[in-house]
Amino acid sequence: MRAFYGTHLANGFMLGTAQYPSPAILSDAFQRSGASVATVSLRRESGQDRAGQDFWALIQNLGVHILPNTAGCHTVKEAVTTAHMAREIFGTKWIKLEVIGEEDTLQPDVFGLTEAARILSDDGFQVFPYTTEDLVVAGKLVDAGCEVLMPWGAPIGSGQGLNNLFGLRAMRAHFPDIPLVVDAGIGLPSHAVQAMELGYDAVLLNTAVAKAGDPAQMAQAFAAAITAGQMAHAADPMEARDMAAPSTPLLGKAFLS
Repeated sequence: MRAFYGTHLANGFMLGTAQYPSPAILSDAFQRSGASVATVSLRRESGQDRAGQDFWALIQNLGVHILPNTAGCHTVKEAVTTAHMAREIFGTKWIKLEVIGEEDTLQPDVFGLTEAARILSDDGFQVFPYTTEDLVVAGKLVDAGCEVLMPWGAPIGSGQGLNNLFGLRAMRAHFPDIPLVVDAGIGLPSHAVQAMELGYDAVLLNTAVAKAGDPAQMAQAFAAAITAGQMAHAADPMEARDMAAPSTPLLGKAFLS
C-alpha cells in the first residue's frame, strides 16, 4: 500500500465516527473493523464547559490515526478556519478537506477546494481533498500540494456505490504513484471490493456502517471485503472478454467418429 504523507497504514479501511446509536456501538464497530483511520468532524467538539471531551477521549482510545475533516464547510474561508482549529484540537497535520458546492448532492466545489488546498498546503497541512473523479481537477489539486486524492464514489450517504467506474479507473491510471481513496457513496461491502480491485489504496465510509442494523457486524464485513479486494488486485486478475473461452482445453480431448 502506498504511504499517506509518509505514513504506512495497517490496512485500507477509513471509518467515520458520526451517526452511531451509542458510543459503545461506535467503539465495538471500530474494534471489529480493525480500521486504521477514524475521521472526526470538528463540530463534534466544543471548547465550552469541556463539552465533547468524553467523545474525544473515546476516539483517542480507539488507537487509530485521526483524520479531522471540514465537513459542512461551503466556502474557502470557512474550510481554512475549520482546518486550523482542527489542527490545534486534534494535534495532527492531516485534514480531510471538504468544500461543498451543491446541497442536493453534496458535490464538492472544486474551484474552492483547489484554492483551499493550496492555502492549507502552504500552511503545512497534509491535505486529503474530497473531490470528484475529474482528472483536470485532480491534477490541479496535486499541483496545489496534495499528495492524496479522495474522489467520491457517489453522493455522500447515498449508498449507490461506484457510479463512474471509467472515471475512477482512469484516475488510478493517470496518478499511479498518488494514494487514492474512494470517499463517499459506498453502501455495501461489494462496493468496497470494487474500489480495491481497481487498485485504490483505501475506502472511507461512515453511513453504511453507522446506520446498519448491526454496525459492528457490518464493519467486520467491510474489513473482510477490503482485504479481499486488495488481494484480488495484487493477484493480477484476468481481463473481461466479449466472447466465451472454454475453461477446459480441447487439446487431447477424445472425439468419437
